[in-house]
Amino acid sequence: MIRKILLGTFCIAQFSLVFANESRVINIHSNPINSEYLQKAPKTVIIKTKKFKIKIDLQPNGQYLYQSWNANAKVTSKPSMIISNGDLIPDGSGSNYYYEFSNEGYTYQVWRNYLTASAKKAPYTLVVIDQNGKTVANQDAMVVKN
Repeated sequence: MIRKILLGTFCIAQFSLVFANESRVINIHSNPINSEYLQKAPKTVIIKTKKFKIKIDLQPNGQYLYQSWNANAKVTSKPSMIISNGDLIPDGSGSNYYYEFSNEGYTYQVWRNYLTASAKKAPYTLVVIDQNGKTVANQDAMVVKN
């Protein structure tokens, strides 16, 4: 009888570990806990840094599209870069989040800065990271259209 109880306990523990590992890989769009970030994130945002104009759009598949132009170009012209399949990633327990896109070994992150220590902090920040994990660009951005 004790062997059956121990065997049952062992099986339950194994199934719990398997389920716990599988539940770590959750799409943010299907996770109700993170739905607050989706409600705060606009479906489309256009921001401008000193060098770039960037448009981020929510796509029907739940991922994001990144388009960029020279800072002085119009968004109605052909973009100089288009990256699809971006994700919205919450940052901490506050309201901050960032969009993340990958292209040719580079990672493009557009951070939304709701909570900052400075009232003068720009509402967005563009960070570009190369294949070696080195930050090659870090530029504050203002909203052109939200």
